Parts: sequence; C-alpha cells; structure tokens
Amino acid sequence: MNDDYQANTPVMKQFLDVKKKYDDCIVLFRMGDFYETFLEDAILTSKVLGIVLTKRSNGKASNVDLAGFPHHSLDNYLPKLIKAGHRVAICEQMEDSKLSKGIVKREVVEVVTPGTLMIDNAVNDKSSRYIGSIYPQNQNYGFSFLDSSTGDFYIGESSLVEFKDYFLKFLPTEVIVPTGQNHTTSNWYIEFQPFISQTDKWMFEYNSAINVLKKLFKIDSLKGFGCNEMNLGVCAAGALINHIQSNLSTQLNHVSKLIPLSNEGILGLDAFTINNLEIFKSLSNQGVEGTLIENIDLTLTAGGGRLLRNFLINPVTDLNLINKRLNMVDSFTKNKRVLKSVRATLKKVFDMQKILGKINKSKGSPKDLIALADTLEKIPVWKNLLEQTSERPIIKLSNSFINTKKIFKKIKAIIHNNAKNQINDGQTINWGVHKELDELRIVHRNNKDWIDKYEKALKEELDIPKLKISSNRVFGFYIELSKVNQDKVPADFIRKQTLVSSERFVTVRLKRYEEKILNAEENIYNIEKNLFKDLCQYIIKNTNSIQKNATIINRLDLFTSFATLAINNNYIKPEISNKSILDIKQGRHPVVENLLPITEKFIANDIKMDTSSSQIHLLTGPNMAGKSTYLRQLGIIVIMAQIGSFVPAKSAKIGIVDKLFTRVGASDNLAGGESTFMVEMNEAASILNNATGKSLILLDEIGRGTSTYDGLSLAWAITEYIHNNKNLKSRTVFATHYHELTDLELMLERLKNYHVEVQEFDDTIIFMRKITEGICDKSYGIHVAKMAGIPKAVVDRATKILDEYVNKTREYDNLPISKMNDKSHHTYDNKHDLVEKIRSLDIDSMAPLEALRFLHDTKEEIKI
Repeated sequence: MNDDYQANTPVMKQFLDVKKKYDDCIVLFRMGDFYETFLEDAILTSKVLGIVLTKRSNGKASNVDLAGFPHHSLDNYLPKLIKAGHRVAICEQMEDSKLSKGIVKREVVEVVTPGTLMIDNAVNDKSSRYIGSIYPQNQNYGFSFLDSSTGDFYIGESSLVEFKDYFLKFLPTEVIVPTGQNHTTSNWYIEFQPFISQTDKWMFEYNSAINVLKKLFKIDSLKGFGCNEMNLGVCAAGALINHIQSNLSTQLNHVSKLIPLSNEGILGLDAFTINNLEIFKSLSNQGVEGTLIENIDLTLTAGGGRLLRNFLINPVTDLNLINKRLNMVDSFTKNKRVLKSVRATLKKVFDMQKILGKINKSKGSPKDLIALADTLEKIPVWKNLLEQTSERPIIKLSNSFINTKKIFKKIKAIIHNNAKNQINDGQTINWGVHKELDELRIVHRNNKDWIDKYEKALKEELDIPKLKISSNRVFGFYIELSKVNQDKVPADFIRKQTLVSSERFVTVRLKRYEEKILNAEENIYNIEKNLFKDLCQYIIKNTNSIQKNATIINRLDLFTSFATLAINNNYIKPEISNKSILDIKQGRHPVVENLLPITEKFIANDIKMDTSSSQIHLLTGPNMAGKSTYLRQLGIIVIMAQIGSFVPAKSAKIGIVDKLFTRVGASDNLAGGESTFMVEMNEAASILNNATGKSLILLDEIGRGTSTYDGLSLAWAITEYIHNNKNLKSRTVFATHYHELTDLELMLERLKNYHVEVQEFDDTIIFMRKITEGICDKSYGIHVAKMAGIPKAVVDRATKILDEYVNKTREYDNLPISKMNDKSHHTYDNKHDLVEKIRSLDIDSMAPLEALRFLHDTKEEIKI
C-alpha cells in the first residue's frame, strides 16, 4: 500500500487502519450491499476478476481507485481471487448501517487462503479441501492435515521418502511451514506445487503446540487420541491450529477429534499405482470421466461421497474389518425393501459436517439450521427402517446412532421453518419464543395501519385528497403534497425537501412514531440476532454428538450405495483370506464395461494364482489386445474388495494384498527432467524395493524405453528377481512383448505363460480379448499398424521387410556346412570352432545379460 497516501475521509481512514494489519491480503471492505476494494487492492482485484476499475465520483476521495462487486456475489468472486494466489481479508460491517450513529463499525472476520476457502454453494460438495502443516527434523517429518469445512483433523509422522505418499492422499491446497524453511527442493513441493504460507517458528515448538491442542479439545492429554507419542506430529498439528486461529482469525470449535495416521493395516498404494489404475483421474483427459470413482460412486450425500474417496485412498488389510464391511453390504442386498426406503430418504440429507463448519465460522444461516434439524430428524426414521431387518450388521449400525432429538426439536422450536438466509426481515424466530419480540412485532405490524389512518386524517383535515405519506432510507417518513396546495400547509408542518412539483414535510407526531418504528425494527433485529447466536452456540456445544451421527449417516450412505452398485451391476461378494492367492472367475473391468456401447459385451477373464505353484503369470499378445485392461481390472478388483465393496466377477477368492504395485502404460515427467524410460525405471525400483510376499505386482511392458537388448535383459532380470528373491515372492502378472521371456517357464518353476487369444483371417486379425494359458506365437505389430491407419505403402513395405528377414533367418538355419564355412557367412574356419566355443560356456553361471551378449556377438561374427 502506498505510504504516501493520506486518508482524507473517515471511511478511507478506517480502511487504511485495517490494511496496515493485513498488508499481505486483498481487503474486501463491506460497504452496504457491496464489497469494495481500494487503491492497489482495487487495481489487482479489477485485473483478476475482470471487473471495472473506477474512482470515487466526487468528494475528498475522488482520486481513490475503486473496484467492487455485490455482496451476494462473494461465492463467485472469492474463489477466483484465491485461485490467483492471493490471501483475502473479509472486513464486515459489525452493525446495521440504518441504525448506527456515525461511521459503521467494521472488523476483519476471516482471512481466506487456498487451504481454508469455503463457499456456501459447496455445502453439498463431495470433495475435501485440506490445509496442511509440515515440520521437518533430521530425516523425518511431522505433519498434519485439516479440512476446516468439515472439521476432519489428522496427525502423522513419517520419513522424508514416505511423506510423499501421505501428501498424495490429502493433496492439501495450502501448506504452512516454519519461517525460513527451504521447501523448494522437497519432492512433495516439486511434484504438487501447493500454496505455501510461512508462520513463526515458535508456533512449531512442542510446548506451545501441545498447549494449543489441549486448549482446543479441552483435555489434559492427547492419549485418548492415540497420538501422544507423535512429538513431531504434535508440533505440526499445534502450529496449524495456532496459525488458523491467530493469523486467519478463524475459530475451530467444530473440530472434535484428532485422527492419527498410520500405514499399518492399510493397503499400500503409491502415486504410480493410483495414477495407473485411474482411480481418481483419467490418464487420457486428466478429469474424472472414465475413472473408477466416477463409475462406482452411487452415494447420495456429500459426506458419503467423501467417505468413499477416503476408502479408495485407504483400502484396509484387516481381514475382520473387510468382512464386517462386506457383511454389511450383503445384508442390504438381502433386504431390498429397506435398502430402497433408506436410499429414498438419503436423497434429502444435508451435509451436517459442513454446516457445522459454517456455524463455527459465524457463516451459518437460519436455513442452515433448519437443514441441520431436518437431517437429524431423519435419524429416528432410519432407526425404525433398519430395525425392521433381522440382520446383525444393520442392527448394529442402527444402534450406533446417538439420540439427538433434543437438538433438532430445539432448533425447530426456535427457528421458523421458512426462515431465509439472513436475519433481516423479523421472521427468523418463531412466535412464542420471546415475549418482548412478539410485542415489538405487533407494533411493527400495526405500522401500516397507523400510517394509513394518519394519512386519511390529514387528507380530511386539510382537504388535500392527493396528500401522501411515504418513506425512504434518507429522510425516513415524510408527508408529500403538490405545490398547488402549499397555501393549505399548517404552521406545524416542518419543510424537509423541495422537489420540482411537490414539497415534503414532517410533523412532530410523525417523527415520534418513526422513532418508535425504528426502535422496534432495531430491537427486533437485535433480539433475533442474539437468539440465533445463542442457538448456534448450543449447537457448537453439541458438536460431538452431531459429528458422530454425521459419520454414521456417511457410512449408511456408502454401504447402501455399495449394495445398490452390486445389485445394479451383478457384482458378487468376494471371499477374503490371508492366503497368498488370487482366484477370480469371469472378472470384469468395472469402468470399461460401463463405457462399452450397448451392442458390445465385455469379455470376462479368469486368473488363478498362488505363491506356491503359480506365482508369476507371463502374459504375451499384441498391443490393443486387452493386456492393459486385464492388468488394471485385477488391481481394481482387489481394491474394491479391500474397501468392502462387492466386485465385478462370477466368483472371487482374494488373499489380502498388503501393497499393490502397477506399471501400466507409458508416461513421462518432462517437467522433472525424466524420460518415459526413467519414469518406468523409477516405478520398477519402487516395486522391487518395497514389495513383499503379500503384495500384488502388475507389470506392463518393462524395458521398452531403451534398446531391445537392454530392455529384454532388464525384463528378464526383474522377472528372475521377483521369482527367486525369498523376501519378495509376490503374486505377479507381467505383460510383455518380449517373446524370448516365455522361455523362462522352463527355468522358473512358479512361472506360467499366458497369452491373449487372437483369431487370424487372411491378413486380418480379431482380438478375442480372452486370456488363455500358453504362448502367443506372433506379435501382430504390422496388423495393428494397419488397423491404426498407417498408410498402405508403409504397411506393404514393412510386410516385405519382415518376410525377407524371416526367410533369411530360415535360409541360414538350413545352410549346409560347406556354405557355413564360406567367409561371407562367418569368420570361423569350420563348424568345429563354433561348437567348441559353445561347449566351453558355463551356462549355469552365466547371467541372462551375458548370455544375450554372447548371442549378439556370435550373430555379428557370422554376419546373420
């Protein structure tokens, strides 16, 4: 802000005082029905929002740049300012301008940043918006994530390497770090580029942080949350709360618990796997279309949708927990009438978690409270429906609801059912709640009758039929009559305003009545405002009960959506065990089968593997034949099973997977300076260094980003390593175009060859998309090129070159010894030298790469 600018109006002085305290923010200054920005803020706001930059039209502040928008458009404009990378301080009027004496009192009620943005029209949004806090020390991170709109609050600790996976799960839009910390070289920052806010180092000190958390939860110890030993995590969590409360002027009374994060009991999904399986984002369009979540999300509430996302990012490995979820879904599929009734009522549920967040930020409206009460009022209805079944899982879910009848009855008793968003019309609070309020309403209601009677009396007394009593915000009530009747104006009329054709007057009696009306309006507003505020405080005090019921509603929504998904799509209940097996009959890809035209049928496939006899499935077949779809469907079926969902198959026996790794599809990271091959090798390294005997590895075309011999050697060695390493021994499906690898079936006892069936008719091929045991005898690369639209001349030439190469190879294989002795064919003097060289090899001690190098050198020497 320009320090040379001198405030020359009371309003500008007030603005500049606010701006000094929030100099790193755009200040939205409430003036009546508008949010205004001034000076440099106005120039910036005008540019970002594309609104008109103007100046005050007259007066002492006529040189002040100005840009503003209607207050009701805040939800449209605020996200644009935040997205552009700005902090925004919202400065509100703290009193009614009609009732204030002098300049209206204003205060900053909230500082909005990318991590704390919450807008009214997003109350039923299924997404979460996190602000994170990171505290590094040595080679470890303490961290915390908070969704201030719902109150979901997490704490954790990890190594620097593991932290990236935690970051991926929450994807905070903003991260706070200690002042002076260098974050720009961290892998999480390089990849995700969140908005960074720096805050005082002392906020991250342990004693300061733990005291903030104890005060927030009104407790003496964090033991009840199971995170009392996470010292680094406590530093991060406490600093986050302190920053939001102190620097962002936001209270967090709706945050009722602190949830510790741990990888224990969670199916490990790294960033590569989440991206490769297209769980949340499509590889082709980078949107939600064509993703797993889009195709299985049948939740009807915002909270249920958020819970589904949480389940997908955190599939579990606990056998009992998985079976409890599956049994719940199974119970609903068996009770379709109850399922249908529950689903019908869930359609009318509001997002109680986000409503609590709004109430906490003093943004809750009367309509929000009615929505909260309407949702709580459905709990007895659900309990009645659920208890009509004899299913133990459903009965247990019903019994977990907390009785909140007192809360919704109190809301309904106080707030009018048709209350509006704002407390400004005197109709927010029900009649009978407050005696004085009712009396004032009667006075206000009789206002028009009194004015009508007074006007009629004046008309008769003065004999002026066109006399009229009106009011406006500037003059209040006034008597208006035409100038032709000026000679009839009594001496006690006080002239207020002269117009072209009329005069306006007031009387002592009219002014006294106006004061009475204005006092009534002011008192009505104040009483309603205070009653509403008290009710909001009552709701905040009952946050725990409301939050717990909201959590149960989310689970009810999710499990009934799983049941509906299973019924609609013919999904089955998987059998889960701790055995290292994967036995799926007629498995299907849940996304691909939904995307197929109605005239096409998805080709289902089986898999039967275990680590004792069929650990590795080597899958060959041409591109476009369905190998990648098959690999992805296996991974997706496992994830669906371990979140508690039924799966797309005829039957499925799944041994719990502790870590799921995929290397499917080609990609690069050019921004990070990594080629496709480097990305491929990074993913492979992550797999080989982290997989266990309980893991599932899905590999597609390892080694194609380098030369044929390098690629083949790497693929060969990786396959051997997975098979022979006793600490690995993971279930693995390896799709490859290297047909040479099929020989490994003769060398590795737990490897079996499979291929994708192809039917060939003349020079045309048909992909059967069926996985069958055995080897695919061709690559069909030229056929695929033809199908892709490669020009005929290129296809014909490629075919001719292939034929020549194959014929030459066959010719060499059938050459007589006399020809082979020809110097044009080799450099050996006779066949005996070649035979002796081969006999001298110690094949058992040769690595695959050495063997390949020998074959390559020999071919070069004999000029094949």
